[in-house]
Amino acid sequence: MEFDYQWLLLGLPLAFGLGWLASRLDLRQWRREQQSSPKAYFKGLNLLLNEQQDKAIDAFIEAVQHDPDTTDLHFALGNLFRRRGEYERAVRVHEHLLSRADLPRAERERAQYALAQDFMKAGLFDRAEAAYRALENTAFATEARLALLALYERSRDWPAAIETATKLEAAATGSFAQRIAHYHCELAHEADARGDSAAAEQALARARQAAAHAARPIVMQGERLARQGRHEEALATWGDLMAVQPERFALVAQAYATSAQAAGQVPQALRRLQTLYDQQPSTALLRALLQLDADPAARRRRLAEHLERQASVGAAAGLVEECLHRQDVLSPQELQSMHKVLAATARPLQRYRCAACGFEAQHYFWQCPGCHSWDSYPPRHLDEL
Repeated sequence: MEFDYQWLLLGLPLAFGLGWLASRLDLRQWRREQQSSPKAYFKGLNLLLNEQQDKAIDAFIEAVQHDPDTTDLHFALGNLFRRRGEYERAVRVHEHLLSRADLPRAERERAQYALAQDFMKAGLFDRAEAAYRALENTAFATEARLALLALYERSRDWPAAIETATKLEAAATGSFAQRIAHYHCELAHEADARGDSAAAEQALARARQAAAHAARPIVMQGERLARQGRHEEALATWGDLMAVQPERFALVAQAYATSAQAAGQVPQALRRLQTLYDQQPSTALLRALLQLDADPAARRRRLAEHLERQASVGAAAGLVEECLHRQDVLSPQELQSMHKVLAATARPLQRYRCAACGFEAQHYFWQCPGCHSWDSYPPRHLDEL
């Protein structure tokens, strides 16, 4: 049977035409999909900007259905679910991304980080910890470690916090020495609570090693020595605090005075405290000086001089107490200082406070500027309520 070439001549144009028609149909379908996906995406973005989150979620879901391979749409949808507090749906979106075998490495790490944030916001801290730990040696390693550090602080897992902070400092993220010292101090507190004195001392030594100028380890070490009756050592330890962080010494000023009395070092302590008080006067240092000064006239003079320098309520109360104890009257200069203290103390209380929202104002309002309630201001100042 001979082949009829006429059929070939007729079939070739027909096949070409069918192929061209099929390509045009595919191209039209692709164009429709590409056009519908951006429209749904921009619609969702517009709704989100107008704070219509429910409708924005529906628009993003529609966009994802039109273009299931676009990861940015999945991330936008997952983040929106998290912001809405729908953590379970956010987890499903990001877990779906992680299940895709064709997902590039960078996008996979991004999805893992988003999933860890979902777990953290949902309060699933064990799963959040595992998700963050999976980001080690990735582009999100620093962010993951910072999140883990916050997690360990929240759960009071101090050994893990020390390990994570040490890694962050080694990676040149910043200085974490002060925080590491605080973590060791927390371990010392826990050791003292369970009666393990050796572990507490070791933790405090590590705290001072981590941050030599940190105030808290020195304060705690001095307090431990004072409780043990080792007052001379406590004074020497607190002397270090006076040298490296004098502004923090007020925290232990009265304890320092008590140890000085117990150790028989009152004159030396008075000189040191007076020198520090002249540089940085404070009510705490004043109380320590009054505790060590046995002369009633000198104590009264100290109180009066302090009131002239600072309008301190504590110093004013101390001066009144000193006068009552000696059954004496205030001098005109002392009365003037007392008036200055009372005026400064009363000034913030000469205000009206809204009973509905707590908004405070110097002038009386019939309508609250804060919550716009009417007649919500009691007609009395705060010091009269």
